[in-house]
Amino acid sequence: MTSRAALAEYGTLIEPATLKIERLLPGPIERVWGYLADSELRRKWLAAGPMDPRAGATVELVWRNDELTNPPGQRPAGFPDEHRMICEVVECDPPRKLVITWAGSGNVSFELEPRGEKVQLTLIHCRMPDRKMALMFGAGWHMHLDILFARLAGIAPQPFWDGWHRLQGEYDKRWPVA
Repeated sequence: MTSRAALAEYGTLIEPATLKIERLLPGPIERVWGYLADSELRRKWLAAGPMDPRAGATVELVWRNDELTNPPGQRPAGFPDEHRMICEVVECDPPRKLVITWAGSGNVSFELEPRGEKVQLTLIHCRMPDRKMALMFGAGWHMHLDILFARLAGIAPQPFWDGWHRLQGEYDKRWPVA
């Protein structure tokens, strides 16, 4: 990851089951919001899926991580080439805040705040079920946000899966075993 993207290089556990990651992204805020709310833009860094931006709306997120970067890196054995998940919009305040449920593991909130020509994104994923999932989510969110930064900055992102593997090891070293 380029240092231009970082507020803190790695995500932190602000509670035992809550991950917080902050990134400073190229703005303006409306452009960054588009990458959260618009399916075609979101699929370039995270997952596709049309979203009605109102509380209570259902969104099906569709991951195709092999398509995020070229090359994608080595997908782990047993991971499918596509993953689908039904989420619900909990809160939506364009272009500042989006909160969605995360099937089986709490909620994820995205908060955006202008910082001059840049935008601070704060992601909080709460109620992760266990350490193994926290390591997967930490590495996953880290890589997805690195790709978002690259897309917004107009630079080529690093291979998704290679970064995800590396980051799982980094988070394993950084986060204590409970």
